[in-house]
Amino acid sequence: MLFDAGTISFPGLGIEGINPPRTLPFTVFGKDIYLYGMIIALGFLLAIFYAKKRAREFGTNFDLVTDAILFAVPAAIVCARIYYVAFRWDVYRDNPITALYIWEGGIAIYGGVIGAILGLILFAKVRKQKLTPYLDIMALGLLIGQLIGRWGNFFNREAYGAEIFNDFLLRMGITGADGVIRYWHPTFFYESVWNLIGFALLHFLSKKRRYDGQTFLQYVAWYGLGRTWIEGLRTDSLYITGTDLRVSQLLAAVSFVIAVGVMLYIRLYKTPDGSNMLVNRKPASDPVEVPAETSPSATPDEATHDDENAVNSTEAQ
Repeated sequence: MLFDAGTISFPGLGIEGINPPRTLPFTVFGKDIYLYGMIIALGFLLAIFYAKKRAREFGTNFDLVTDAILFAVPAAIVCARIYYVAFRWDVYRDNPITALYIWEGGIAIYGGVIGAILGLILFAKVRKQKLTPYLDIMALGLLIGQLIGRWGNFFNREAYGAEIFNDFLLRMGITGADGVIRYWHPTFFYESVWNLIGFALLHFLSKKRRYDGQTFLQYVAWYGLGRTWIEGLRTDSLYITGTDLRVSQLLAAVSFVIAVGVMLYIRLYKTPDGSNMLVNRKPASDPVEVPAETSPSATPDEATHDDENAVNSTEAQ
C-alpha cells in the first residue's frame, strides 16, 4: 500500500476531493472498527439474504443453506489467510506467529473461494446432501460479496493497478503526503463492475439451468476471465516464489479454461434436460396397499391384473 491517507479523485468523471475514512469515528472495547470489515460484512449479509430467497429454486431450504454457510465461511476465512501467507512468506518467516494476526490484514479471495468449496464438500458429506446445488448458490452469493466487498479496497486505498500517465477516463487520483497527485487504474472498481455484470447475468441464467453445478461452472468461467485481465493491471499481486508469475492470474486463467472445457463437454456429450436436478426430483410415492378383493371365480392371474390396475389408477391420481 503506497497511500494510507490522501484525497481520492476521478477527474475523468468530474469527481474530486473524496477523503474516505478507514475506520469509524469510535472504537469498540478500545479496538478500531475498519470500514473494510464493515463492507465485507454487508456483502456477506446480502449474500445470505439472497440465498434465503432462492434456496427452494435449487431444491433445498434456508435451514440447510444456513448449515452449509456454517461449514463454508470458517473454512473460507482460514484458507484465505493461508493462501495469502503462503505467497508472502518472506513477510512472516522471521516471526511466524504474526501469520495468525489476521486482523492486521492480508487475505486472498481465491484462497477464500477454495476454502468455501472445501467447506461445502465437508457439509455435503456430513449432512448427506448433493453438493452441486449448494455450489450454485455459493457462486451467486460470492458474486454479491465480491462486488460489494471490493469497495473496502477503496476505503483502504489499495488493490489499484498500474500508474496512468494520460487522460484515461476512469483514472483514479490519490494525493500523496507530498501533495502530489498520482493516477492509477482503479482495479477494485473494475472487478466490482465485472462481478455486478456477472451476478446479473448468472441470476437470470440460473433460472434456466439444465443441471446442478451449471451456475457454479459459469461463475468460475466468468470470474476467471475477468480476474485474468484485471490481475495483470494490479501492483500488489501475489507471485509464485522465484518467478514473475502472478499466482491469482495464473489460477484465474486455468480455472477459466477448465470451467469452459467442462461445460462444453457436458453440452456435447451429456445433453442434460434438467430432470436430474435436485429441484426437479420428486420423492417416490408411498406404496399403495390395495386389497385383493376378487370373486371366487377369479383366477390368480385375473386377481393380480386387477390389483395392478388399481395401483396404477391410484398412482395416476
